[in-house]
Amino acid sequence: MTGLQYMSGFGNEHVSEDPRCPGALPEGQNNPQVCPYGLYAEQLSGSAFTCPRPTNKRSWLYRILPSVCHKPFKPLEEGHLTHDWDEIEPDPNQLRWKPFEIPKAAQNKMDFVSGLHTLCGAGEPRGRNGIAVHIFVCNTSMIDRCLYNSDGDFLIVPQQGKLLITTEFGKMLVEPNEICVIQQGMRFSVEVFGETRGYILEVYGAHFELPDLGPIGANGLANPRDFLVPVAWYEDRQVPGGYTVISKYQGKLFAAQQDYSPYNVVAWHGNYTPYKYHLEKFMVINAVAFDHADPSIFTVLTAKTTRAGVALADFVIFPPRWGVANNTFRPPYYHRNCMSEFMGLIKGHYEAKEEGFQPGGGSLHSMMTPHGPDADCFEKASKAKLEPERVADGTMAFMFESSLSLAVTKWGLQTSNRLDKNYYKCWEPLKSHFNPKCK
Repeated sequence: MTGLQYMSGFGNEHVSEDPRCPGALPEGQNNPQVCPYGLYAEQLSGSAFTCPRPTNKRSWLYRILPSVCHKPFKPLEEGHLTHDWDEIEPDPNQLRWKPFEIPKAAQNKMDFVSGLHTLCGAGEPRGRNGIAVHIFVCNTSMIDRCLYNSDGDFLIVPQQGKLLITTEFGKMLVEPNEICVIQQGMRFSVEVFGETRGYILEVYGAHFELPDLGPIGANGLANPRDFLVPVAWYEDRQVPGGYTVISKYQGKLFAAQQDYSPYNVVAWHGNYTPYKYHLEKFMVINAVAFDHADPSIFTVLTAKTTRAGVALADFVIFPPRWGVANNTFRPPYYHRNCMSEFMGLIKGHYEAKEEGFQPGGGSLHSMMTPHGPDADCFEKASKAKLEPERVADGTMAFMFESSLSLAVTKWGLQTSNRLDKNYYKCWEPLKSHFNPKCK
């Protein structure tokens, strides 16, 4: 694992071939009559053929057998994976979850696919517009089976335990405080090394891109060169007992059998790839005079809608930084938002709620549901001596923010048994400080 290599650059036109087969990429064309080494040429399209060049996404894969060689797909039990947003009545309350429990391997072996649990979402994959937030908990690796998502892209945020992800493009090691994106249609398997947990943001109908920087300028936030793409790696492995290819299609799971490993891509080129990013690389922008800047300045990736400035989903982080604003209430302000805000915590203590919001848990503040610092945070921050201070050292919180109104699943509200029913009480001690005689 320590010897894994990567190429750098977000959305670049990359070229890679396994060093065991030099010259595996055809020269000067994509699909020659006969490919080098007797390989098959296969294009993976992530956009319509006629999309403008800046948004046109595709890669050419040169593989030992084409991916069409499999038995028919059959339905597979989905467990707690769903896009049924009407299975339970809506709940507009502030919601917070305790850390989601990871089953013990001795009691219940669970890999990445069987450990997918849908927490909330909106929209639907057939119309190519929507998102879902999933929690994954697992304790065993995917053996002779892979997953691909026909519905959209997975942005994966590991919180506990590292993930060794094998894809058709190569291998990536993704550890807590890193993220990875597996785009629509890409086959992958997840190897774990113990009890593992994390979060997934799934988007239907859009790909993630870097946010526009506007007056920030040419540099800042997540810099393109810090995104890493795997290099080509293949295995020519027969699986007599059957290899299972799982497709997430229209919100349901289907499985097909084949007798060979799908990781048989000897070389590839293109700009449609999986990638990973380390959150410590993020260049933080912050207010240096007064007031609390809006959290959009912490956006790592965005999936846009057709409305200018309105995201289908944003991935936002709250990294370690300096707080220096004068005459300012420095924690996050009280807020009612036309967007939905799901928050998770990878490590540490979130500044606005140091108690109760724990790593591996989460919170959801739905559209126009008020939220903000708890009573203890407000009292401390209102009386604190304002000096330059470090904020969120040893902490990494994040937010999935969406313009859609998110419905919570039955698993999220009931079955998981992780909902903190006392969350609302953290604001009850807030008291009035109003005095009409004192300005």
